[in-house]
Amino acid sequence: MPIASASQRCLPPADLDRIEQAAEFVRRNDTASALDVLLPALTAQERQELGGRIRLAHTALLVFPRTLAGLCEELAERGLRGTELTPSVVVRGRLAQRYGRPAGSLPVGILRASVPDTPGGCGEIEIFALEVPPGSDLATVAAAERAAGHEAHTAFEVVDPTPVLLHGLTALLLDRAGCLADSGGHNPHENSTVLYFRTGDHRIELYVPGRHPELLAAHLRRSAEGEGRTGDGHPQMPGAHPRDRLLQLMTGAWTTQAIGVAASIRLAGHLDTHPGADLTLLAGLTGCHTDSLGRLLRYLAGLGLVAADPDGSYHLTELGGPLRTGTDDSFQPLALLYGGPFYRSFGRLLHSVRTGEEAFARLFGEHHFAYFARHPELADLFDRAMAASAPMFAPVAGLVDLAAHEVVVDIAGGNGELLGRLLRAAPHLQGVLLEQPHAVESAEKAFAAAGLADRCRFVAGDFTTGVPDGGDLYVLSRVLHDWDDARCLAILRRCAEAMASGTELLVIERLLPSDTRLSLAVAWDVHMLCNVGGRERTESHYRHLLSEAGFDFASCHELPLQAALLRFRRR
Repeated sequence: MPIASASQRCLPPADLDRIEQAAEFVRRNDTASALDVLLPALTAQERQELGGRIRLAHTALLVFPRTLAGLCEELAERGLRGTELTPSVVVRGRLAQRYGRPAGSLPVGILRASVPDTPGGCGEIEIFALEVPPGSDLATVAAAERAAGHEAHTAFEVVDPTPVLLHGLTALLLDRAGCLADSGGHNPHENSTVLYFRTGDHRIELYVPGRHPELLAAHLRRSAEGEGRTGDGHPQMPGAHPRDRLLQLMTGAWTTQAIGVAASIRLAGHLDTHPGADLTLLAGLTGCHTDSLGRLLRYLAGLGLVAADPDGSYHLTELGGPLRTGTDDSFQPLALLYGGPFYRSFGRLLHSVRTGEEAFARLFGEHHFAYFARHPELADLFDRAMAASAPMFAPVAGLVDLAAHEVVVDIAGGNGELLGRLLRAAPHLQGVLLEQPHAVESAEKAFAAAGLADRCRFVAGDFTTGVPDGGDLYVLSRVLHDWDDARCLAILRRCAEAMASGTELLVIERLLPSDTRLSLAVAWDVHMLCNVGGRERTESHYRHLLSEAGFDFASCHELPLQAALLRFRRR
């Protein structure tokens, strides 16, 4: 078949030259040699191991034919056998964002063209095609894209992807190879997830079959924040300038409210039951204004709580998953609490810093325990919010010799989550739960439902005035941080009075680091100052308090959610 004249070609000569250059790269390289060219920062051993997990799939480029009709035929004339042209959602979305144009005005297609005489005989070029008719205003887009080569890349397909493998591959590219995250997306037409990375003058694609919303959301978040790794493996802070970073920190309150609103409209639950829902459906399900909800979703996607696909669908990510309702450890009540009464009182933090007094009490007129007791709906919210930390209790039963104990007394144990775990782990144990009346009522129902009610005695009372005796294992979980040192000593002495010599006491708290590192405990310490009147402490601080109250330190163990289990014995 004769080759068409220049005036008849759908592809301009500049694009034909670029296609031939891409084909030549595929002819000359296999997976190993391509990795040598693209990732020189990796060691030879790392590239060899990486080559066992991925394979060279294709090179790609964006071209600008005068018309899409006849494109495959023109490629065939040059020995490139092309597949049928299908829509390219990812590239269309990137172009729309880059040039501020509606996605619908950018009809981008994608096809694969086989390249003969390649290593293994299976080399391909991926060709994105944006139709630019003569006289179209898209000519400026075409010129800019040819010059910058934004969409040109080399793709590697992940072989037998698993979550662990995908995490390791992205970490290797970011931490060791010096790559930067450079967007990505899900292509519903191929049901594939693509992650782009940039290193020097090269752009690399990881092609992963299937939908991987959590992986994609994390990658897009890195891309949006400019996050990645420098060539020596050190993390880059989000934002290119300290002022950018400072602005991000100053808008932290907006994040709290955005998550609180997501919890209030039960967004996670709706996405859980309607994965892939579009904005219109979500607005109907949540009863929200469509455009306003879309703006919130864009923010939440940037935070990584939801994944926003270029086709307009939304998915719940692993990070946003704990906001689902219907589970005992749901973070939804916690988000409502932090975005509600505690958010309001944090607005009076200046008062606490200047006076040492609780901002909550100044705003609401009384300590939050008393205030919540007079507002049952808030008391219930607080109890459910505290249950969100239940995962920190998972290792406790394995860190204590429960076989050596008969009766465990949980002091101010909330709904009895930890006590219930201990009783289930040791069927011979009996339990005693000391709590406020409203909490005892809730715990009794929970223990009855779990079949544990006959193994537990429920005591409604105030632990600051007295603690049940008769136990040989006592528990203070997230209690001492609610109080200043003087009241902590009073509480601990009440415990000591009820405990025989040698009786074990378990203390669960978050520990302040001994240096200036930021941690959950450091943030919670400011929260305690503002809202509770207590404080977080270092391990040595707790050991000093317990020693003064008559206890000897035994051991310290890390728990989930940056908590710790401190074990003491009554002298």
